Amino acid sequence: MVVVGAASLFIVLSAFSGLKDFGLSFSQLTDPELKIVPQSGKFFTFSPEQQSKLTLVPGVISFAEELEERVYLSHENKSQIAYLKGVSSTYTSVIPIEEALYLGSWNTTDQGIIGIGLANLLSITVDNYRDPIHLLLPKPLERSSFNPTALPYYESFLSISGVYAVEVDLDNKYLFSSIDFARKLLHKSANEVSGINLLIDTKQKNKIIQALNSLFAPTAEVKTREELNASLYKMLNTENAVTYLIFTLVLIIALFNVVGATLMVILDKKAHLKTLYAMGLGIPQLRRIYFLQGFLLSAFGGLVGVIFATLIVGAQQFFGLIKIGLDLSYPVAFSLLNFVLVLGTIFILGACAAYVASRRINTSLLD
Repeated sequence: MVVVGAASLFIVLSAFSGLKDFGLSFSQLTDPELKIVPQSGKFFTFSPEQQSKLTLVPGVISFAEELEERVYLSHENKSQIAYLKGVSSTYTSVIPIEEALYLGSWNTTDQGIIGIGLANLLSITVDNYRDPIHLLLPKPLERSSFNPTALPYYESFLSISGVYAVEVDLDNKYLFSSIDFARKLLHKSANEVSGINLLIDTKQKNKIIQALNSLFAPTAEVKTREELNASLYKMLNTENAVTYLIFTLVLIIALFNVVGATLMVILDKKAHLKTLYAMGLGIPQLRRIYFLQGFLLSAFGGLVGVIFATLIVGAQQFFGLIKIGLDLSYPVAFSLLNFVLVLGTIFILGACAAYVASRRINTSLLD
């Protein structure tokens, strides 16, 4: 029971770690290690002075500006609301989203890149210069006098050079273009941005955050990848904790067998216990014997279970025995933290079970 319980706990935690890594791999394609975002509103000013100081911050390898706003897309009598993200030429060197290209090429100089979900909704084809996407953006309200002849929106056209595929939500959300195209459509100045993506030396992460917060305060702040996806990380950590607690309950039930087995040994060796007690061995020493026996039973069972589970997890990693689809194996990940967590849980619960069983030895049993 201990072997099966320990193996089950380790396999489930390894499977969940694999799913967690698989899910977070999407954020690594779309979010940087650090990002400078406005403290309030959608945009902030990135002055030339700040730009020159940013390049001198130790640990900052590269950065890419972006300008993001919600727009209305129209193509072939089909329409959809999406987000236009104008990015600078260094964007793909900071964020490896180019690896997610499904079709075409990454060219934001005079074209755009769209998600496969939006492409299907709008029936968009690559390099269709005769029938580009029509982009509409409502004009902000002004206090000036009403002009009945002026259009209430800004508009532009953009052909598509490539289609990316990351995951459903992102594929239905973003249309990438050059930052100059976005500034022209949004009527923003050359210094206005909605975010700055950073490629950094992770060893100096904390120092970089402090330096950037002082550089961009009070208009902007620095956020890590975890903070940008706070709800996702919170959900995954909560699911992991709940899974661990459920299987720990299974282990507690399994360790009742250790208590029962130790009690049976105590009753079986009752005559020997009386002999040792008569020879001068005290109750604490007798209890220690069976405490160690019960603890070693749990520890050995847990160790065997973890070794057995490690072989199963390794076989899944290398051979992909269980598959989700035709080409995708069920993701698992071997984690030293899970290894220590399972063995630590077994040792603690095993010690508690052995202690409860050893307390059965008392003077009334020996008299």
